[in-house]
Amino acid sequence: MIKKHTHIGAYGIVSNNHCIALIKKGRGGYTGLLDLPGGGIEHNENPDETLKREIKEEIGAEVTNYELLDVRANNITWKVRDNFYEDLHHIGIIYKVDILNNQIKEEPDGIDSLGANWYDIDKINLDTLTPFAKYAVTYLRNFK
Repeated sequence: MIKKHTHIGAYGIVSNNHCIALIKKGRGGYTGLLDLPGGGIEHNENPDETLKREIKEEIGAEVTNYELLDVRANNITWKVRDNFYEDLHHIGIIYKVDILNNQIKEEPDGIDSLGANWYDIDKINLDTLTPFAKYAVTYLRNFK
């Protein structure tokens, strides 16, 4: 059985000194890959509110400034459990983000992130990234 699902989220490109802050995905279709901090927009929540909440939850940082960069979409089909798959249409509202003191927490958030870290944009392997993170790293490489 395949369930079709659309997920809309807000995600932040947090960078400092040629590095990008990424989380390691702990669940879902991108489990084990590195991703932008961010996530789903809750009922009655504006995307910028989602961005600030998710940055705080996943990397423990306060957003000091943000700017809308792009809206991206990706499709992935992944196995949820035996004989059950999800066809996910993933829409991401991508922001460039500044955070207070450029400090992030490395601990898991207990929900979706196995922890966050800074990654050198010139050394990171694009095959270890989700589509939105790959877009962000490519963007940063082209505009550094």
